[in-house]
Amino acid sequence: MKDMNRIRRILFLYMACACSVFTSCDYLNVVPDAEMSLDDIYRSRLSALQGLAKMYTYLPEDHITHNSTWLLGDEFVGRPDMIGNNQLRGTRIMRGFQSPSNSQTQLGLWSGVGGSKCMYEGIRTCNIFLSYLDGIPDIGDVEREEWRAQAKFLIGYFHFLLLRQYGPVIITETVVPLDAVKDDLFLRRAKVEECFDFILRMIDESIPYLKEEVERSEWGTVDRAAAMAIKARVLLYRASPFFSGNKAYYSNFLDFDGQPYFSMDDSEETRMAKWKAAADAADAAIKYCLSRGKKLYRYEKPPRLYDEEEFGLNEERIRTHYSLREVVTDPWNSELIWGYSNTNWTGGQGGMGDFQELCQMRIPPGNFMGSVYAESQTAFAHNWLSASYNVAARYYTERGLPIDEDLYFDTPSMFDITLTPDESTIGEWRGILQPGKPTIGFYLNREPRFYANLAVTSGYWRTYFLRIPTDMYADGVGGYSGAFPYEYYSSGIGIKKFVHPESQCQWWQRIVRYPYPIIRLADLYLMKAEALNEYSGPVQEVLEAINEVRLRAGIPTVENAWAIAKNTPNKHTAKDGMRDIILQERGIELAFEGSRFWDMLRHLRCEDEFNNPILGWDSKGTSVESFFMLEPKQVRQFSTRDYLWPVDLNELNTNGNLKQNPSWE
Repeated sequence: MKDMNRIRRILFLYMACACSVFTSCDYLNVVPDAEMSLDDIYRSRLSALQGLAKMYTYLPEDHITHNSTWLLGDEFVGRPDMIGNNQLRGTRIMRGFQSPSNSQTQLGLWSGVGGSKCMYEGIRTCNIFLSYLDGIPDIGDVEREEWRAQAKFLIGYFHFLLLRQYGPVIITETVVPLDAVKDDLFLRRAKVEECFDFILRMIDESIPYLKEEVERSEWGTVDRAAAMAIKARVLLYRASPFFSGNKAYYSNFLDFDGQPYFSMDDSEETRMAKWKAAADAADAAIKYCLSRGKKLYRYEKPPRLYDEEEFGLNEERIRTHYSLREVVTDPWNSELIWGYSNTNWTGGQGGMGDFQELCQMRIPPGNFMGSVYAESQTAFAHNWLSASYNVAARYYTERGLPIDEDLYFDTPSMFDITLTPDESTIGEWRGILQPGKPTIGFYLNREPRFYANLAVTSGYWRTYFLRIPTDMYADGVGGYSGAFPYEYYSSGIGIKKFVHPESQCQWWQRIVRYPYPIIRLADLYLMKAEALNEYSGPVQEVLEAINEVRLRAGIPTVENAWAIAKNTPNKHTAKDGMRDIILQERGIELAFEGSRFWDMLRHLRCEDEFNNPILGWDSKGTSVESFFMLEPKQVRQFSTRDYLWPVDLNELNTNGNLKQNPSWE
């Protein structure tokens, strides 16, 4: 009994502290006194508003490099000297360094260890907010219900993030009372289908009461469009092979009642019903977003001064390049459905950094293109993150096909050194490629997203008042420099996608801030295409959804491209073929945004995709000949056990009703 009372006291103090020390959201900048009680905090609308903001602080900070789940997969290559337990945690997982030990767990959402927020603390904060909400005297009924809806949505969303990593999780819908008995404190994990049902119920209960569109001062909070889009994502996961009827992996992963945690129902009827629900939800979310003025982002402003001549000669291609270059970095643009804006970034981050800082182009000191650059102006351009060759190879050719499917792409000679088109033949590549420069065939005749997202030798990097001609070999513009031996693109391929074109080095105040995308409209179109293809095969509506994204990207439609594919012509006419096409389209359109790892997990492809070495160029090569030498940068390993995160050992030792995930015992 003494132990139970002690647990209750600790639990109460923990809950009180969790809700007494607030970190404000974007639109709030007031932190209450740490000595305030919960009754004080929820005495008025103004103080309760801070409780509302507190809930959003538990959203994962994927922009913080070492703590980002976006490094899962095979897209990023980090600094080679970063091998510590608290560095590049997503990469450490992919290298096989995950562990159930508290001090070794990476990105552990269950307990809030290894660089992650604790989702159960976030859920508890939401539940406390709900328990006090009806007692706040000075808010109206409409606003009260809207706040309740936000809290319910976040409860569902936090459970979804846990489910995505751990499979079956503990469902927490209410605040644990102070007089709770042991059975109320130490709960069991719910079955996966029960978890999905709970998450969807929370989201469904929130949608009617959320605002149709939040005001500018509240950007970053959830509105109806965001909730509908996330619902579609949840349903897509529920329908996917990993979570539905996964007998091969989890038929022996049993609860205390002897029943499997994962649903073993892989009947055609059940699978089709789940895919139909996902397709319908994605379609409903798209229609609602379009009705609220959302649309795929297209750059409509005049060109920057340094591009006026190229724009006049090659407007369509340059405008497409601008659109693809800024679809993420143009703040709160028409495509963003829900973004994370609570970055509170003031430079440095104690070495943690956000992606924009670590992907920024470093320009050599001295006189460059008529502008004098000093060494101090390379600050906040640390070049810790580069793109793998693996992701560069995934991008299509200009004909919208994989490089090994394009009849006209010279695959056997793609690593041979060649020249870009010269000034007289540059044509539609003007402003995209430097004329008459040495490069390799692999870098020529690729799709617009390749040049918009990646910084490559013979291309350009647009920044502030310059269009910088890049040559990524050592001592080149953007390449390795002996003056900064620990800050360079180790693969020789930079990432432009996260750096706003008007960001500049030297001072963090010159870096343009923007919300990091949690979900955007292009994702919804591809979700609809995937779910509908699984339900009804590659019907016209599937093609229309994926082609929305492809046409904005400046490449041919699926049917036109694949009609002339080299190895598997008309691959898009079969469900299996179309599935592969959609997943590759997602891997390109959503590259570096944290999608690919989970897409491969959903479709049980991680072992095939993530046991290959990460490749890149010899970044210390000083010439084109010595630079373009493909070499392994990092070994990766992924086994069946890695599909689910281990539950922290401290949790298992505290709660005897928990079972560890398979192969982590």
